Amino acid sequence: MAKKGRVFSGIRPTGRAHLGNYLGAIQNYVALQDEYDCVYCIVDIHALTTVEDTVNLKQNTYEMALDLLAAGIRPEETILFVQSHVPQVMELHTLLSMVTPLGKLTDLPTFKEKARQQPHNVNYGLVGYPVLMTADIVLYKTDIVPVGIDQAPHIEFAREVVRSFNYRYNTKVLIEPDMKNTEVPKVLGIDGKEKMSKSLDNHIELALTPEETRQRVMMMVTDPQRMKRTDPGNPDICNVFSLHKIFTPKEDVDMINTECRRAGIGCVDCKKRFAENLNKALEPFRAKRAELASRPDQVVAILEDGARRARLIAEKTMAEVREAVQLP
Repeated sequence: MAKKGRVFSGIRPTGRAHLGNYLGAIQNYVALQDEYDCVYCIVDIHALTTVEDTVNLKQNTYEMALDLLAAGIRPEETILFVQSHVPQVMELHTLLSMVTPLGKLTDLPTFKEKARQQPHNVNYGLVGYPVLMTADIVLYKTDIVPVGIDQAPHIEFAREVVRSFNYRYNTKVLIEPDMKNTEVPKVLGIDGKEKMSKSLDNHIELALTPEETRQRVMMMVTDPQRMKRTDPGNPDICNVFSLHKIFTPKEDVDMINTECRRAGIGCVDCKKRFAENLNKALEPFRAKRAELASRPDQVVAILEDGARRARLIAEKTMAEVREAVQLP
């Protein structure tokens, strides 16, 4: 079947992926392979804008690669690589920065949010993050970028940068990427309040052992208004129930929905059932991950081959860019 075009997306190397990463991005990466030529990048340079200690960066990058491959990324057809292994992206980032107004960058909501989160580390790279992101996308002549609706301003920014570049240098060498809206559920952490995040330690990693998973699930906050076992619950506001709807068979979801409302099932039993279903759903992933982890040289070889294939595309694009800019 002919593919619809090229998809690009990048993911930060935060170490081992958690449920939020999987439901919000990784499962979509896997599904898109059936219809598109996919280019997926582990963006280690982007990570430098928010981390100060890089001692774990290499290991975190490797762990993320393991998770992507175990989840179903097919390296024989999909290009999977590490951002810093294709240096052309830094060259394009520099050239794109010449047509990007500083005020536009500082007005972006994501910059303002990050500046609030790390006021002690508002670095140049953080300000220029969207330009590097644009370079990532357009370097590979990307047709489609899958994003949640909250990320739409980033893609529109990338399109504006492309238009500015093409106009200034009287060229059509860069392609304006289109956006593919994806349903990205907001996965709350075990606290039931904040988005699942490693920095908040409210996450559940995919690669935990079944017992570790059970322990994390048993820490999850359920219906905050249900104070004792005999109180009726409200599944509509229960974080555990929201995840049951993803990982639990429908007939069991219906039963939990009914029994919770009339106190026929308690929160402890509800969480035990979820832990069991989650572990069952993750069995194939964990088996594949363990197999890959036993052959680390193969994982490294996959990333190296992905970078080689990515560089072929990148260098062709940069030759056209350099000619358009009329660099000697």
